[in-house]
Amino acid sequence: MSPLKISWKSLWSKPLSSALNMLLIAFGTGILTILLLASNQIAQKLDNNSKDIDLVVGAKGSPLQLILSSIYYIDFPTGNIPLKEATALSRSPFVKRAVPLALGDNYNGTRIVGTDSNFVAIYKLKVQTGKLWTKDFETTIGASVAESQKLKVGDTFYGAHGLTGSSDVHKSHQYTVSGILAPQGNVTDNLILTNIASVWKMHDDHEEGEAHEHKEGENHHKEEHGDEGKELTSLLIQYRSPMSVAIFPRMVNETTNMQAASPAQESTRLFSLIGVGVETLQWFAVLIMLIAAISVFVNLYNSLKERKYDLAIMRTLGASRGKLFLIVIAEGIILTLAGTLIGIALGHLALQFIGNYQESSQARLTGLVFLKDEIYLFVAGLAIGIFAAIIPAVQAYRSNISRILSKN
Repeated sequence: MSPLKISWKSLWSKPLSSALNMLLIAFGTGILTILLLASNQIAQKLDNNSKDIDLVVGAKGSPLQLILSSIYYIDFPTGNIPLKEATALSRSPFVKRAVPLALGDNYNGTRIVGTDSNFVAIYKLKVQTGKLWTKDFETTIGASVAESQKLKVGDTFYGAHGLTGSSDVHKSHQYTVSGILAPQGNVTDNLILTNIASVWKMHDDHEEGEAHEHKEGENHHKEEHGDEGKELTSLLIQYRSPMSVAIFPRMVNETTNMQAASPAQESTRLFSLIGVGVETLQWFAVLIMLIAAISVFVNLYNSLKERKYDLAIMRTLGASRGKLFLIVIAEGIILTLAGTLIGIALGHLALQFIGNYQESSQARLTGLVFLKDEIYLFVAGLAIGIFAAIIPAVQAYRSNISRILSKN
């Protein structure tokens, strides 16, 4: 029997123990893989969706809620702001571009966003099929929306009141798909865009029962001052100069009934909150992998005691001390790298499974992404294997053949 066959057989002399070691390493690696992929995707989404937006202005309330609802579309708005005040604010000398948003409806969970051409400019949107909306109740939809909802140019659909449910459908008007956006890799892939007038008209018709109760003179007054009762959900602001950073937010918060929230500050705050849990889980996974390393060491050490005779026979068959040393090191590396590979694969599968059951498509995570940083997990597996096998390998190198053979 060759030395290699003897070594391979000895590696699996305790298959249950070896399998347990691999599972421990796989579990720890799997957790680290999920955390690495999730934190990377969350950070990327936070950056991609807000990189050209300096400030969000909306109704007073939670600044984080305002950011989540107006940039990431994963929360309810803090309220509405008067159109007249929003328009005056957008004409401030500190503002380069102001993007109005009108939220309130959805189609099968996909948010319908009323906005204007500034939205196209700030996100640098490009149309893949058809054209951008130009008339009331025309929509341009994101690439992911077209795929998930099976919509194409010319199709029609009805929106529903609210941001998530589909029970209160607006039957008075139907939307028409005029175009489909090219994939952008940000939140716009999961939005339905239309003009603000469409959102207003949809909700005016929704409340027309109350409007009929008004007197004729009141209706006439309303027509003359049509913008008085109009509202927006929020404004996305681009600054005109660096000086605006210090002056404009304070001006909004102190002199108006609106609030200004910085996407950069709130995103950092959000990620820091997430980071506390991520860091705890990372240390937990590292602890599991250290326990696995110690277990592999104990397994190899005890196995070495039981197979001293096999190693001595290998020496008599021509294996050198260096070869025995490398064989024991290889055993540790095989165990840990096999566990690492299994853990990485399970981490990707688990994250993909989690992503498939996430309600919000905007915040959906995927396991079908491979990062360069995952190479460090392989390096860690290699290091653990060498660390766990180094002492047993040195003992195999120093083994006394004559003494071992005389005892057997």
